[in-house]
Amino acid sequence: MIKVSVMYPFSPGARFDHDYYRDRHLPMVKEKMGDHLLYYTIDRGLAGGTPDSDPTYVGMCHLFCDSVDTFQQAFGPHAEAILADIPNYTDLSPVLQISEVVVGH
Repeated sequence: MIKVSVMYPFSPGARFDHDYYRDRHLPMVKEKMGDHLLYYTIDRGLAGGTPDSDPTYVGMCHLFCDSVDTFQQAFGPHAEAILADIPNYTDLSPVLQISEVVVGH
């Protein structure tokens, strides 16, 4: 299993609409990717490594798929529409990482 992490670095004054991200953007991604997207999680950054510090990432999601190929086949045809939705919830640029899930829940 692989995990695609899409992370939005914290930046003072940046806009990130967590409600839109949770209620509209990620459900749209799931709808477009269908059963190839096994499930997803959403994180909301609260703090960094020290008390009262800003979070490293203001928001992120993790998309779980069987393989990189499965992800690419499911995401690729919809990439333009999914990426075009980003300005609806943020003015930040996402950082992406694909990882192998070595230990799950």
